[in-house]
Amino acid sequence: MSTFIEYSQQGAVVTLTMQAPEQHNALTSREQFDAFVGACNRINRDPEVKVVILTGAGKSFCAGGNVKDMKARAGLFQGDPYQLRQGYRHGIQQIPLAIYHLEVPTIAAVNGAAIGAGCDLALMCDIRIASTRARFAESFVKLGIIPGDGGAWLLPRALDNLSKAYELAFTGETIDAPQALEYGLVSRVVEPEELLASAEELAQKIAANPGHALRLTKKLLRESQHVRLEPLLELSAAYQALAHHTEAHEAILQSL
Repeated sequence: MSTFIEYSQQGAVVTLTMQAPEQHNALTSREQFDAFVGACNRINRDPEVKVVILTGAGKSFCAGGNVKDMKARAGLFQGDPYQLRQGYRHGIQQIPLAIYHLEVPTIAAVNGAAIGAGCDLALMCDIRIASTRARFAESFVKLGIIPGDGGAWLLPRALDNLSKAYELAFTGETIDAPQALEYGLVSRVVEPEELLASAEELAQKIAANPGHALRLTKKLLRESQHVRLEPLLELSAAYQALAHHTEAHEAILQSL
């Protein structure tokens, strides 16, 4: 069992909490990457789970890659260029793949700084709620590197304003929670003491709906990002045929 990811389940809602507050929940080790993959696999195997909340312990959401390791060429950042490439592919890049393929809706409860890969980690979630203490930065260029964990794919899809996405990526500047709300990076901003309660309230609203409908709807929304209308309609027809033959759908109809 991972010590980095605390896995807590209350009914249909799972809360994943990064538990390295002294390191600002920085992402560097194989154990951390495997923890995300393991948690996501566990969620997908559990039909009782309908929603996931992701947050961080301590003052930060996630500080991204460990700069000390980067400077020392240790952990994720060790080796020659070929080894580094393989390290990214089989290391931190497993996180966006695992979270992207989560079958249930995900909510990032961003309690503090979300910097670099930490910003991208929040972007991997379907919905983002920010504390007033949250800060966001797609800061890779500040270190002379690029978004190695999928940020170049995630950021433009998270913002309605493509120009703003480019601006954040090219400047690496840090924005506060109100700016993140203005840019559409988050859907709401709340006081720190209200953050988890707000995320849980939203999670319960989502979880009130049938699990199969949530999972199929999320799959369609994911597919809609990269297919034409015609194949999406075909997939929608197939999913709808399944949904019409579920007990939950029948029970709802009978209650009307």
